[in-house]
Amino acid sequence: MRVVVTGGAGFIGGNLVYALLGGGWEITVIDDLSTGSMDNVHPATGFRRLDVRDPRTAEAIIAASPDIVVHLAAQVSVAASIEDPEFDREVNVEGTRLVAEAAVAAGAQRVLFASSAAVYGEPQELPLTEDSPVAPAVPYGASKLAAESVLAEVLRPAGVDFAALRFANVYGPRQRAEGEGGVVAEFASRMTAGISPVIFGSGTQTRDFIYVADIVSAIAAAASHEGALAGPGPTGPAYNISTGIATSVNMLAEGLRVALRYPGTIERADARDGDVEASVLSPGKAASTFGWKAAVELQDGLDATGSWFARQR
Repeated sequence: MRVVVTGGAGFIGGNLVYALLGGGWEITVIDDLSTGSMDNVHPATGFRRLDVRDPRTAEAIIAASPDIVVHLAAQVSVAASIEDPEFDREVNVEGTRLVAEAAVAAGAQRVLFASSAAVYGEPQELPLTEDSPVAPAVPYGASKLAAESVLAEVLRPAGVDFAALRFANVYGPRQRAEGEGGVVAEFASRMTAGISPVIFGSGTQTRDFIYVADIVSAIAAAASHEGALAGPGPTGPAYNISTGIATSVNMLAEGLRVALRYPGTIERADARDGDVEASVLSPGKAASTFGWKAAVELQDGLDATGSWFARQR
């Protein structure tokens, strides 16, 4: 099986590529290294250093002749999307269009896209399902939702199967503090340095935190699924990739305190504008369609993450 992974030098991409190589898959990684690292690139892969908006990226995808394209490359910082929404749109929407069109030209059978829980905005119901209303509260969420529509627009007429995997808050070793799951990396890096982490607001706000190994297993399961993933509708087939468990920021901080044996204080600050109060996603559709469910317990994931951050000191 030949696979192209855009963003394959990143936090999720690096973990995914190592797992797929273990299954004997032939991998081409495309990454501009703006946030990724060559440390995450396995030497057995074909690597091209390219921006996802660069026409040469399309040429590289076509040359690789993939069976599957996994599109992880993105602008992932919510703060950056607010500061420069046009750049966010160019990378996340137009970059996705280029990748989708290249996948068609390459004769790919399936495209898997890393979407986000941010497409839902402030939830009107919990847990969120793929049929819940979508009302992104930030440009990042809006660009991910628009990219889902681009996939449907480009791939459905060409008969290419596809899925938008809406990730919950991903965390784990090698993560940077930016992005939706970055609070774990931020807290861990501060605790290991002996600096107090800061909780904004009451800390009772909840998120659905999912360990990176579970994200990898979800992508692998979707890639290997023998039936079609695509379905009707303007945004195509969305799948929540989540634990279905709500965890408060206070609970998360205490879990990391245990994992790192952190003896210090945890500071408090005013709540930030635009922060969603509560979010938890139902993973039932992924379970029923391609047989996936999260397997890593939160404390186990925090222990592994804490150990990695501790080794970096």
